[in-house]
Amino acid sequence: MTERRDVVVVGAGHNGLVAACYLARAGLDVEVVERDTVIGGAVSTVERWPGIHVDRGSTMHVMIRHTNIVEELQLQQVGLDYLDIDPWAVSIVDGAAIRFAHDVDATCASIASVCGEHDADAYAEFVRTWSPRVDAMLRAFHEPPTAPRLLRAFWPLGRHVTSGGGELARGFLQSADMLLDASFQDERLRTALAWWAAQAGPPPHEVGTAPLAATALLMHRRKPGRPRGGSGALSQALARRLQADGGVVTTGDAAVRVSRNSVHTAGGRQLNARAVLCATHIVTTLQLLDDEALAAATLPRLRVGTGMGMVLRVLTDRLPAYDVQVPEMHVGMQLLAQSRRQLREAHGAFLAGASPNDPPLLVMTPTGTDDSLAPPGQHVVTIWTQWHPRCLAGSTWAAERDRETEKLVRALDRLAPRFADSVVATHLQTPEDLDRELGLHAGNVMHLDMTLDAMFALRPLPEWSAHRGPHGVFLCGASTHPGGGVSGASGRSAARLIVRRLQSRWQR
Repeated sequence: MTERRDVVVVGAGHNGLVAACYLARAGLDVEVVERDTVIGGAVSTVERWPGIHVDRGSTMHVMIRHTNIVEELQLQQVGLDYLDIDPWAVSIVDGAAIRFAHDVDATCASIASVCGEHDADAYAEFVRTWSPRVDAMLRAFHEPPTAPRLLRAFWPLGRHVTSGGGELARGFLQSADMLLDASFQDERLRTALAWWAAQAGPPPHEVGTAPLAATALLMHRRKPGRPRGGSGALSQALARRLQADGGVVTTGDAAVRVSRNSVHTAGGRQLNARAVLCATHIVTTLQLLDDEALAAATLPRLRVGTGMGMVLRVLTDRLPAYDVQVPEMHVGMQLLAQSRRQLREAHGAFLAGASPNDPPLLVMTPTGTDDSLAPPGQHVVTIWTQWHPRCLAGSTWAAERDRETEKLVRALDRLAPRFADSVVATHLQTPEDLDRELGLHAGNVMHLDMTLDAMFALRPLPEWSAHRGPHGVFLCGASTHPGGGVSGASGRSAARLIVRRLQSRWQR
């Protein structure tokens, strides 16, 4: 069966849906095809246990709150309701809790109570120094990473430079650990910010990770959010907006082959189009193009990585009760890394193909603020940990599943006594599960490593960095600029490019 569309989008992850919405709003006939029966990819929520709704990937949304996509697409009008997260994090180290709030002064007051006035003042200075740099990164993230656009994004930083551009470049290229060592005295504060920086993937001792630590300042710009009903409520709202504007989302019918102007599906459909946008992992896109020579030449150049993290979803009869409590403990993230040495040892185990013996934890408790996810008296606790390889040396994830589940429950129980007694059921997502269920090749939730050689105009490769990929297909998603996380910026940029290309053909 042959059909005709203006644009076919392959993959109903949030970037693909964002792109489709902007294309439909430009008056184009758009269809999104998705292999899964659940839309959203890693931005989706499912009924994991009867009456219990659990995210499959992300839980807290940061970047999309800075793009204005929600406002531009008027997603509130189609049912999206964001719950503000404030405080955005609480770090518990050595029996002390630092509360990171949207308000800088409140954050500094918490730092002063734990780490002293010096580090409170140093944090305020950190905010002042890095805020213009974070603004520049945001500007760069919102457009395709061409040289003129990157220059426009970062050029205003020159107004804030007093010691020469070389020192500014050095600030961006240093490791997060170097930045934290130079800025703060208390190791507990350094550990908290290092663990936040690590959420992008690279370890905080790696070159070029200082800006990842500085992204904490985004939470002082605007509160991060959590959609009521789970992370997938964003994807559902995007689908409703698309359908309201005349677009179509087709689930359960995977694309099996794509070209510049057509998509063939497993259900026997041939969708001819003026443009095809692949919102899939770049490895999946190469497979769909069915060009073995291209794949063989390209795959070794991609920073797919060998894994990243693992997440345990836990159904409990109460929220974790930590030894130390602060107001609104369960609203945002609970950063539970105990030292930067713990982070380094975990990363070292990862490089050796092993699971860390003492995993650092990041815990989120969405039912603490959203009663729509579970009935009264039941809670969902998400335990995220880094780093974990896709393939274990000397074993398999299937063989280690029970042991890893017990390890994570025990690790949280040490910080929240009797947590293990509250556990009703568990669901572990190993890197292998993330690969199989969500199409995250190698279990890398960022698609490609977020390292210097795979960012901006180098992502996924220099020749495909401006959202125009091989064989004339367009690209968006976490494999493209600006990378992983919930932002939608890639989808919007790709849609704008497609609209310009198609309009220029109309005008000829």
